Amino acid sequence: MTSIFLDGKFVGTTAEPQKIVNEIRVKRRTGIIPNQINVAYHQHLDEVRILSDSGRVRRPLIIVENGVPKLTKDHVEKLKKNEIAWNDLLKMGAVELVDSEEEENTYIALTEKDLTPEHTHLEFDPSVILGLSASFIPYPEFNRGDRVNYGAKMVGQSIGIFSTNFLSRTDTKSNVMLYPQKPLVQTHAYSIFPYDKHPSGNNVVIAVASFDGYNMEDSIVINAGSLQKGLLWSYMYRTYETEQKRYLGGQEDQIGIPEAGVRGYAGEDAYKHLSEDGISNPETNLDSDMVIIGRVSPLRFLGTMDKFVTGMENIRETSVRLRHGDHGIADRIFVTDTTDGTKLIKVVVRDMKVPEIGDKLASRHGQKGIIALVVPPEDMPFTENGIVPDVIFNPHGIPSRMTMGQLLEIIGGKVAALTGKPIVSPAFSPTSEKELRETLVRNGFRNDGKEIMYDGRTGKKFETQIFIGSAFYQKLDHLVSNKIHARSRGPVTLLTKQPTEGRSKEGGLRLGEMEKDCLIAHGASLALKERFDSDKAVISICSVCGLVAMHDKIKNKKICPIDGESKIIDVQMSYAFKLMLDELKSMMIYPKVIVGEEE
Repeated sequence: MTSIFLDGKFVGTTAEPQKIVNEIRVKRRTGIIPNQINVAYHQHLDEVRILSDSGRVRRPLIIVENGVPKLTKDHVEKLKKNEIAWNDLLKMGAVELVDSEEEENTYIALTEKDLTPEHTHLEFDPSVILGLSASFIPYPEFNRGDRVNYGAKMVGQSIGIFSTNFLSRTDTKSNVMLYPQKPLVQTHAYSIFPYDKHPSGNNVVIAVASFDGYNMEDSIVINAGSLQKGLLWSYMYRTYETEQKRYLGGQEDQIGIPEAGVRGYAGEDAYKHLSEDGISNPETNLDSDMVIIGRVSPLRFLGTMDKFVTGMENIRETSVRLRHGDHGIADRIFVTDTTDGTKLIKVVVRDMKVPEIGDKLASRHGQKGIIALVVPPEDMPFTENGIVPDVIFNPHGIPSRMTMGQLLEIIGGKVAALTGKPIVSPAFSPTSEKELRETLVRNGFRNDGKEIMYDGRTGKKFETQIFIGSAFYQKLDHLVSNKIHARSRGPVTLLTKQPTEGRSKEGGLRLGEMEKDCLIAHGASLALKERFDSDKAVISICSVCGLVAMHDKIKNKKICPIDGESKIIDVQMSYAFKLMLDELKSMMIYPKVIVGEEE
């Protein structure tokens, strides 16, 4: 007997599993039972699984009977005229939604011409294999598979208009492009998804050539003139927030300009740009570590009696400051209340990001690169018609990556710019290369997209003709201004006394084993020694028992807790080593430090 499971629970057995499965499918297709139900018979497990639980991913397929699809041209025409809706196709039994379990029982044809009497379903279009991000890539079947993967990943990282109400939102961090454009070479996804409201890049004139080696290894040479006209400009918004917290014992934070005498008071200059209520005024220029919201808090763990004697010495400054290394302008300020009735303040800071050396750009074909050189427009190469490229892309990026889709996009973009009509090239049904070449010839260009170009610096004609056209480029969220980091001296952690970690905490830069080897190879022994002194400490060790001694501040004496006033020697060591000795002691291991005589 075959076991039957409903949403993972055993509900019974049957001698005719296939008959039950077929009956459920017929009833679902005729609307007797809801279309949310899926059913599958797994022969190898001898189980019938009926599924109706929420959260399953289901996809639509056209039902096929005896090699004939149930969805007819008549249905399609009625859909176009809005005479029927999508749900009507489900009710008619022309289309059904299949989940991963039921998909195991199907035999799906990719196209109508592949259909045989054995097939159970037909795909709407082969391109539905791609997800949302990948379906934005034109000519994807001409690229290697990994490049389509990279391209899809970078479509998600691109800066555009993520939401049309971004001025009312307080996202922790967001980027908005100033002058985005719709691509010249598109796929069907651009019209299905409201992409014209959420564009994420610019169409650039791109020349495939080398430029004095400045675009080696995926680097990009970019035209300064294009940047001055607003190419790929964006704003970064970051939200800073604070709450006027209430504490036990009736204490609460005070938002306002801190008074002199409070612990941690930063001086009058630090608060001069704040308004009377302690919050930055809109359009105030803010620099790294500047106060945005002034605040003072009571010291923690004050008892109920302490509040009567709370003076200046029991209050500390806890103002909200701009992150270390950031700059910006106070854009908008929200003052409201939380659900608990406490005051909540949010300040959104904006920062203009103009593309600069080190910023990451990418096409939709996984061809990513960083800006290596910004060239004045008069020094850029130009065509006979006076066209100056915005971007110079290295030809070495093509043979190893095999992104033929990018080459077709460049030709397609050139054709779209000349004809004024976007080129639509979705996966598996592209605008043919032959058609693009013919259009170029009709418009007076060579059919391969190459043109004679001249060096802007010397005026000489280049020996070879250069491939030039238009491509869609995206600016990614990896901006050098958000990542640049250096430090000499700075804060250390309380536990290990080593430098803090991370750019926002003004952290140190870690020197690893390989960096150490480089410094040894350079013979820079003093630089190496200095780098390894980040937590140098002088620790008093008892010469008898080898344990860390104590310092009696009252008598100003060093005493060993075991041997009393024995001979104590100061030893230079890394504080992390002293910490390890303490940890060993906590595990009941006796770490005896054998010390030599003081020199």
